[in-house]
Amino acid sequence: MNSLLNMAELSVAKSTKNYSLLHQEISALIEGENNMFANIGNILAAIKFRMNWFWVGLYKVEKEELVLFMFQGPHACTRIKKGKGVCGTAWQENRAIIVEDVEKFDGHIACNSNSKSEIVIPIKDKNGAITYVLDIDSTELNTFTEIDAIELNKITAIIETLI
Repeated sequence: MNSLLNMAELSVAKSTKNYSLLHQEISALIEGENNMFANIGNILAAIKFRMNWFWVGLYKVEKEELVLFMFQGPHACTRIKKGKGVCGTAWQENRAIIVEDVEKFDGHIACNSNSKSEIVIPIKDKNGAITYVLDIDSTELNTFTEIDAIELNKITAIIETLI
């Protein structure tokens, strides 16, 4: 049991360190830059490569659909209806969703068969309306935890100031 606890502690410590470095990297990348596209592109790239995740991107709310916006990774679904898949559900329910195994998520949209787990976090404008969702996929099961949700919410708060 101690070895399992130690492995969990090491995993949390590694995750916390990676997020500390990621937050520093994002701050440095956007400091002094006022171009939204440049900043968001760099933020998404920093997330993908610092955390070594399969796909990191934003979907933009357009009427009753999410439309693929900026991303890092292989091609993706272009349009997702409200309430459909993980992204559409996070948008409809106005909450972050962590999916340990996408095959077990009722209504999952398989944009890429390499995706095994996912986290989606809504992003709001100054009026509190959801305008984007941050979608992150991993090629491994059970990748995302509440720590990821907390830390990624800090990053979405930065993105909210840019949109």
